[in-house]
Amino acid sequence: MSDMVRIGSRASKLAKTQVTEWLTPIAEQFPGVRFKREVILEGGDQDRVTPTLAEVAKTAGGSAFSTNQEEALVTGRVDVIVHSLKDLPTSVCEGTVLLATPGPREDVRDVLCGATLDGLPRGARVGTGAPRRVAQLLALRPDLEVIPIRGNVPGRLARTTKGNLDAVILAAAGLNRLGLMPDVHQILDPTVFPPSPGQGALGIQVRTNSPAAQLLGGTGDPQVDACVRAERALLAELHGGCSVPVGAWGRIGQDGLLHLSAAVTSLDGATQVTAAGSGPADDPEKLGACVAADLLTQGAADILAAIRKP
Repeated sequence: MSDMVRIGSRASKLAKTQVTEWLTPIAEQFPGVRFKREVILEGGDQDRVTPTLAEVAKTAGGSAFSTNQEEALVTGRVDVIVHSLKDLPTSVCEGTVLLATPGPREDVRDVLCGATLDGLPRGARVGTGAPRRVAQLLALRPDLEVIPIRGNVPGRLARTTKGNLDAVILAAAGLNRLGLMPDVHQILDPTVFPPSPGQGALGIQVRTNSPAAQLLGGTGDPQVDACVRAERALLAELHGGCSVPVGAWGRIGQDGLLHLSAAVTSLDGATQVTAAGSGPADDPEKLGACVAADLLTQGAADILAAIRKP
């Protein structure tokens, strides 16, 4: 193949840090290849006025955080896209494929910055723009006032001191990657507050059968890949995306099995269904489908249908 591989990502400091995280060992593995970075602005990066990401995605004609990058990949402007996997739809665009997920995976958990959950007074204002976080937060503390916020990680974090918010919910992965974990007041238990499918993991997308796909096809971490494939398979079975309140957490246990737990929560937090299962790590999609079926049996379809109503 060519001695140059063009890597696309979003423009934020976090996105650039994620490229460095992935690229550092890859560049060492392929010393004869030159890697060039390119920034691609997404609808969610350019539109800071529209209140929800679901509305931004509708305007963009796809995902708020991946549509333009996928177009750049398909048209040949770049050869590889480095995504935050939680932002990538479960169905990637035609002509592209996800490589095995690289490892190690960052911390999957959500965190509360500004206060602890028990330390927040009644009626406290907590900032988050993610429907899953809104729903799970209200399931635990229905008295809280949830304020929709968007923007880059440092900007959201600053809202606790400059934006009249008592706390914000963020991903530990982003804070770790940016060196901001000292600002965390509480790490939320993923068995109670399950993260977005793919949270903490990177998604490496290439054109199918391209030179970049052939070069990088042997990279990735099989255990991390199994975990995120189970989570994304569950999300696909529920016909969900980043705008629905579905949490899922996959991990390899000491028994060598893949364990998956998940929750679907109504936006007001009043109704929540949970499920869990285990299976062989070499068939993660089957486990994801089984746990999703359990959720559907318990009423997850009704919860999600109510959310999707116009």
